[in-house]
This record gives sequence, structure tokens and C-alpha cells, in this order.
Amino acid sequence: MIKINKMKKKLSSISFALATLFFAFNSSAQLVLPQPSPKASVTQTVGLTDITIDYSSPEVKGRTIWGDLVPYDKIWRAGANSATKITFSKDVKINDISIPKGSYSIFIIANKIEWTIIINKDATASADAYKQDMDIVRIMSLPKSNMTEITERLNYNFSNFTNELVDITMSWEKMKVTFTVKVDTEKQATENIDKATSGIWGIYNNSARYYLDKKDYDKALNYVNQSIASSDQWFNNWVKAQILFAKGMNTEAYVHAAKAKELGDKNIDGFFFKDAVEKALRDWSGYAPKTKKK
Repeated sequence: MIKINKMKKKLSSISFALATLFFAFNSSAQLVLPQPSPKASVTQTVGLTDITIDYSSPEVKGRTIWGDLVPYDKIWRAGANSATKITFSKDVKINDISIPKGSYSIFIIANKIEWTIIINKDATASADAYKQDMDIVRIMSLPKSNMTEITERLNYNFSNFTNELVDITMSWEKMKVTFTVKVDTEKQATENIDKATSGIWGIYNNSARYYLDKKDYDKALNYVNQSIASSDQWFNNWVKAQILFAKGMNTEAYVHAAKAKELGDKNIDGFFFKDAVEKALRDWSGYAPKTKKK
């Protein structure tokens, strides 16, 4: 009898443990199913600017969309679920209004004639949290209707893009609406070129200084000449003066030291070898070019 009771208790403990494990497993498991309005994202590079739109894509599902599911003349988040977000990697223009790089929300006010597309500074704003004073631009756009084809899922796409502009279109059901974003690729490209080339003279100049220290004066002179050809600076003229003096070309060394002094005195970013240049000019004064008497 005692053994039977012990066995019952043991079985009861096992059953309890299994039941606990079962419920623990089921409580931690997550049911993953397709979403009614799945997340979507589309990106286009326009010149040097990346434009990305993040949105949720609802279905028509036989419903009346315009004027019903999306009421006319009311603010709409231009998608489903959370805010529809547009991100610009560089500054852009819409309707000749400058928009700094960053993320923004898109809203639409639809009606039977003309739609208003809104770019709002609050990138996470819902329709309830929308504030008109946060609008950065409003675009009036005539929607187009396609009576023969239905776009079942809302989508955004890019078209007609060049290096300077792109059309962005929202399509859903039988309607589509478009707005244009302009970018300043030429200005951006020029800035990139300036940044890339502005440091070349410094690279050549540093190479010249390296070979000057190594006493390989011919290589040093070659590099400093390339540096000056790229950009005539006080610093590379001073390096050239030192190289020429090391090669025994004293008059030429004085000339470049004098030029370094002239350019350095005008340099707003600093003339940090000023004392060394002025000392060299005093020490090398005997090598200064002789002025011809009239």
C-alpha cells in the first residue's frame, strides 16, 4: 500500500512537471503570421543623394478606398500602421523649398479634384499627432486614375529620374499621385572634387619632407614640385627652400623662402614655421638675388 502511494505521488509529480513545461513552452512561443499591411521600403539613388521611403502596404480587399476608407479632405498617413517616412541623405528641394537632409513623414489629403501631399518634420507622427505647423512643404498634385487596372497593395516607386531630379509616385487601387524631388548633384560633385583634390598638395609635400629627412634630395625636389604645381602654398615653398639649400642651390633657396614668407603672412590658418622662415631669410641674406641697377 505504501509503495502504491509513493508511485502515485511520483506520477503526480511527473505529470505536474510536464504540464508546467508545456504551459511554459506555449507561453513563450510566438505565433508568426502574415501581416495585413506588411512593412515595405524602397530606395533610389539620384545623382549622389539616396532617397528612402519606409511604409506599410495595405490591400484593397474589395473595399471602397477613396472617399470611404480614406475619407476626402482629411489628413491621411499615406500608408498603414505607423507613419510613412521619407529619408534624404543630402539636402533636396521640393517645390523650390530647401529641405535639409534627414527623415520626415508623408501625409496626404485626398479629394475628388486635387490632392495635397505633405512633408512633415515629425518623422514618426501619426494622423492623430500630426501638427500642421511642423509641415516643411505642401505639394498640390492632380491624381491620375487608371480604370482598367487595380493596384491591390499600396506602393511607392521612383520614375523619370536623372542626376538632378526624380518623380515619386504613390499608387493604390485605381489612383496614383506624384511629386518631384530635386537634388543639387553638380554642387555636391564639385564639393567632393574640391575635398578630394585639396589634400593632394599636402600629400606630395609630406612625401618631399620625408625624402628631405632621408637626404634623398632629388626625390624630395620632385615631390615638392608636384605639390606646388597642385597648390602654391607657403608650406611647400618653405620645404622647397630647405631642399634647394641642401642641394647647394642657395639663391633659389632664398627665393622660395621669401615666397614662403610672403604667402605665410597672408595665411589666415596660421604660419606655424614663421620663425624658422624669417631666420633662414636672415641667415641666407647674402644669397638674395642681386637687383640690377638702372
